[in-house]
Amino acid sequence: MMKLYGALILCVTLSAACGLKCYTCLAADSKSCTETKVCAPGFNRCYSATDGLNAVAKGCQNSLVCLPPMTCCEGDLCNSAIPTGPSAIILLVSSAILKFLF
Repeated sequence: MMKLYGALILCVTLSAACGLKCYTCLAADSKSCTETKVCAPGFNRCYSATDGLNAVAKGCQNSLVCLPPMTCCEGDLCNSAIPTGPSAIILLVSSAILKFLF
């Protein structure tokens, strides 16, 4: 049981140490936003914003500046057009670690 807790603590520590990662772009189509960026300190949210012509902007933002029409979210790559998130990545990494430990 201690190995399980150790593996979970390792996964959480590694995900926190890398900093927030967000999709970043200025594009006409949100599905074309595939470039990612590690956010600078102080930027604790990912954001998406669209104008009236369906152009989209995505990147890193501070939670204090997240105001409509900007949409902000927490978690790595949460501002994609396709649902993703840290829970799926942590689940995969945890499964791989547990497979090697047990």
